[in-house]
Amino acid sequence: MKAIDESQTTGGLSFLDVEPFPQELPEGNSVEPRGIFYPTPSQDGAMARIRVPGGYLSAPQLQAIASIVDDLTSGYIQVTTRANFQIRVILPKYTDTVLGRLREAGFHPSGPGADNPRNVTTNPVSGFDPEELVDTQPWCQELALRLTSDAAYRNIPGKYNIAIDSGGQATVMEDSNDLSAHAVLAGGDVAFRISLGGASPDKDLGILVAPGNLVETMLATVRVHNRLRDQTNRLRFRAKYLWEVHSKEEILAGLEQELPEGILLTRTELPRQLLPAQPLAEHPQAGVFLQKQPGLHYIGVAVPVGQVSASQLRALAKLSEEYGDGTARLTVWQNLLLPNIKTADLAAVKTGLLDAGLHWRQSNLRSGIIACTGSRYCPYAHSDTKGHAIALGDYLEEHLEVDQPINIHFTGCPFSCAQHYVGDIGLLAAKNKHGTEAAYHVFEGGGFGQNHSIGRKVSEAPVPFQELKPYILNILRDWQEKRNPGETFQHYIQRAKAT
Repeated sequence: MKAIDESQTTGGLSFLDVEPFPQELPEGNSVEPRGIFYPTPSQDGAMARIRVPGGYLSAPQLQAIASIVDDLTSGYIQVTTRANFQIRVILPKYTDTVLGRLREAGFHPSGPGADNPRNVTTNPVSGFDPEELVDTQPWCQELALRLTSDAAYRNIPGKYNIAIDSGGQATVMEDSNDLSAHAVLAGGDVAFRISLGGASPDKDLGILVAPGNLVETMLATVRVHNRLRDQTNRLRFRAKYLWEVHSKEEILAGLEQELPEGILLTRTELPRQLLPAQPLAEHPQAGVFLQKQPGLHYIGVAVPVGQVSASQLRALAKLSEEYGDGTARLTVWQNLLLPNIKTADLAAVKTGLLDAGLHWRQSNLRSGIIACTGSRYCPYAHSDTKGHAIALGDYLEEHLEVDQPINIHFTGCPFSCAQHYVGDIGLLAAKNKHGTEAAYHVFEGGGFGQNHSIGRKVSEAPVPFQELKPYILNILRDWQEKRNPGETFQHYIQRAKAT
């Protein structure tokens, strides 16, 4: 697909969005997908996490969030690395009013604890990606509803992440999730592979699942994990730790007990269709792209480190209603897509984005920079990740021009909400005990999809931020000067490490 133009918390209250998803669910399913509102204490007021399964939003929902933020909060809106919204600094005296306004927008109570399964993600362009194997939005919506509507899933570990990948080119970075499904071609038919705790070969369960059995299989996998996990150590609740004490055979035996016979097809060697070995010329989440529907395009809107204003949300809603289909998509890259734009309307939408202080052009540097909430609003973070990410982007673009997309991930603590370990360059903030300048551990060579790799730490000690800027610049310059023709950053780093 080529562009055609340039905090961990549990408990609390939960609210489900009953706005119907305008597609038919898989045969035999009649539920309507929903989102979730979750208020939790933060340093200077409540934080509301608004669940957006599959990143799917309507223009009226954008307008409603903008109005609530304008009237009742600090004005801070963040698109997160789980493709949902967070709004912050809700003072106690406004909590009831915020809840009432959210109810008016279609958000309804679900019960405590439903925040533990985090937003279920899928490819943001699923349904209009020319390269995808199947539209995964319906299964994503059903799975999100089942997880948050059934009390059986309320006691799963906090921050439990689930993703469904459609096999297209706009990745959902499923590798970084506790549980993931990836569409593949098997004998000419679409099926899904299931991975638990990551998508490296040793985490692949080695099974194929028919699309019609996908949701039940993923729910069964959640139940098996919840039953087998360490119930005593909250730091080892996540799925990746299951493999330290349980074998693949034990996990599969648990699945076979949970599911009717014949659903799981287990093989030693499985076919896999993934992202291309070489990256796209641009990031597919930013820029203007053709859809599989003739004459239509989607526009990936640049939202630096996910920070967007209420007025910008209103502008996006208006553009979607006037020139699109009245919907938008959030992405795990902390930006937003407007789909179903006619060719004749592209110029008007581009102008509207620029007027709103947003942009539609892809940048090989900025489009791949993501950052967690950071210390301004998160008590766990050791640095101002968002401020530092913007400053690093400014510095690099001033001193360097790269001809391939680079992904740089800033994360403020070991919870790694920004998945520093799968970035080309990963930056993990170091705990600061002495009040000195914030510093970062530096990782290189991470990747996802067919290029899956966990980045390795290359800094001997945390690098202070002012020193970090030339440090990263030198890393990128070395790659451009010493690489083989067309060699990606990840492949260059792996080759350099081998020699």
